[in-house]
Amino acid sequence: MSEREDEKTSAADVVKPGIGETGAQSTTEAALEAAGQNIPAGPVGGRRELEVVDVRRGMFGVHGSGDTSGFGGLVATVAMPTAAERPYGSWFDEVVDILVELLEADGVDPDSAIEKVVVDRGELTIFLAREHLRRVAQWLRDDQDLRFELCMGVSGVHYPADVDRELHAVYHLISLTHGRQLRLEVAVADADPHVPTIVDIYPGNDWHERETWDLMGIVFDGHPSLARTAMPDDWVGHPQRKDYPLGGIPVEYKGGTIPPPDTRRSYS
Repeated sequence: MSEREDEKTSAADVVKPGIGETGAQSTTEAALEAAGQNIPAGPVGGRRELEVVDVRRGMFGVHGSGDTSGFGGLVATVAMPTAAERPYGSWFDEVVDILVELLEADGVDPDSAIEKVVVDRGELTIFLAREHLRRVAQWLRDDQDLRFELCMGVSGVHYPADVDRELHAVYHLISLTHGRQLRLEVAVADADPHVPTIVDIYPGNDWHERETWDLMGIVFDGHPSLARTAMPDDWVGHPQRKDYPLGGIPVEYKGGTIPPPDTRRSYS
């Protein structure tokens, strides 16, 4: 039996209730344990350790009496891909080497600017410290060997359990010259959700930064007009955060009333 087959067998055994060192194992416990056995994209035959930041239960993150969906027994891990090891493969090493060279020439320690480099599912993601985002974005656009001329915008991701890194700003860049694409990611704390704007570098980000601030609450310092795009100007909060209340309005249908999701009683 090959090493990969051994891994599949061990992962399959985990989800079988009644198997374990301490005796019987509930289905939920088995699922929770199996969730940690996920094998992210990586070298064939190798397993990379997951950086687990949370374990979610249920479908909508509702706790107590609010979940009437029937999905309350679902268990899923929230995991971040770990840093890749060199060689990254493809053109990834070349791009990272150029950025390291430029940072050193600018008197910046690359290890303080680049938090980690992730290669997952054939895609390159460079995690940056926010204070270095603008200079790296400028180099990615202007350097003759990089030429990532197009930024497809910025989106926000919320990881409530990723302590001091709850909010992530994610940028997708495309090089039309070289036919390449990569991702920049900047993580900030919910208590200090500030990221510098790059609208003057990539003007197309104007609307995207406004939308990401509106719905996720990431503040883009230096933006020319950081105003809401979807919610009213006096709206309190940012509705696409995972800890935002579900809310809703009662719906009446043929004489029957359906209350908002977070006010329904549980039937489980």
